[in-house]
Amino acid sequence: MKFSYEGIGAWSATFACDDAEEGQVVKLSAADTAAPCASADAFCGVCISKRGAVCAVQLGGLAQVTYSGTAPAVGQAVLTADGKGGVCTAQSGQTCWVISVDAAAGTCVIKL
Repeated sequence: MKFSYEGIGAWSATFACDDAEEGQVVKLSAADTAAPCASADAFCGVCISKRGAVCAVQLGGLAQVTYSGTAPAVGQAVLTADGKGGVCTAQSGQTCWVISVDAAAGTCVIKL
């Protein structure tokens, strides 16, 4: 059986956008402005759509993101941005719930 967590508890807000692309984890770079994360940055959400200089950022709920390096373990994990649009495990950062991991695809579902 395949499970889907798409859209569960999702809520988002609109921000001005500094070069963020759909699917990337993002941070706040200025008031009302989202930007791509550099390596080891704390992320606030995931860019779910972009039109011109405006993007929608999912700030809560379950989101699928890419990861690099060692796959995060299911359960609570400390994550930061990997600087490539996804996340990576870290010694310090933000604690997130990891709901599932797809090692073949290099993705995981996290609770924002």
